[in-house]
Amino acid sequence: KLFLCMVMFFSIAESVAQLPAVSSGTINRIENLQSEFVSSRNIDVWLPEGYTPKKKYGVLYMHDGQMLFDGDITWNRAAWNVDNMASKLMDEDKIKTVIVVGIWNSGSTRHHDYFPQKPYQSLNQQEKDSVTAHLQRAGRTTAYFNPVSDNYLKFLVRELKPLIDKTYSTLTDRKNTFIAGSSMGGLISLYAVCEYPDIFGGAACLSTHWTGIYVVEGNPVPDAVFKYLSTHLPDPVNHKIYFDHGDQTLDALYPSLQKKADAIMKAKGFTEKNWITRYFPGENHSEQAWEKRLNFPLLFLLKK
Repeated sequence: KLFLCMVMFFSIAESVAQLPAVSSGTINRIENLQSEFVSSRNIDVWLPEGYTPKKKYGVLYMHDGQMLFDGDITWNRAAWNVDNMASKLMDEDKIKTVIVVGIWNSGSTRHHDYFPQKPYQSLNQQEKDSVTAHLQRAGRTTAYFNPVSDNYLKFLVRELKPLIDKTYSTLTDRKNTFIAGSSMGGLISLYAVCEYPDIFGGAACLSTHWTGIYVVEGNPVPDAVFKYLSTHLPDPVNHKIYFDHGDQTLDALYPSLQKKADAIMKAKGFTEKNWITRYFPGENHSEQAWEKRLNFPLLFLLKK
């Protein structure tokens, strides 16, 4: 079970320094980017084939950046291969032309960076203690657990986005700025669009890790997240949100919780025009699974 929980956990210290190989386009790396808010990390920027400063591009920010492009250099020999699907859909003129900003996770602090901070802070002390104990048993933290996702989002919005917009020829407005991830990366993507609705026009949340920890029963986290969503979801008029999940391995935790999230989305005025939840029976919690269905969130968020 612990191994299954390691699918997305990958330490920078264990990574291969070489650039990912891509099928089309190019990767530019910002090495060991320093931040006032979070630990330093690499940023891999994928530019589509034919990128030119004479044109303006939308931007898709994606978490767990070291797992996005080249399975030959990842810890589990798997990757999303984002360049393949993004190139295909752009070549077919089905989606906006975008660059992809892959934000590496920092390994040991990944859970701290991605765990929505405000829902966690709404827990009582006993509930926080139980979350810490569970994450310690799962090897996610050695000290008392205190998420720093508010600072992680400040890093994205105040430091990384301005750097990307200064360096590349981007469309900087909300309707051309998106954020995506899976598992805890899905959870922080949702938190980002809720906390910064003026920055992000949409979020793709694949296999959203609603539990925060690795059990459902007796877990206070989902209800805290749902309570937060009921008062913090962005305006459906100008935001899009994509969810999905399978039902195998870690994804087996999600179906009942996703239904609760869907009920909140409906209550807050989201419809099929600006929100979709897809269920993939038989699919598990892995890069291979997310690669297979990446076309759905890309088409939903970036459709021309």
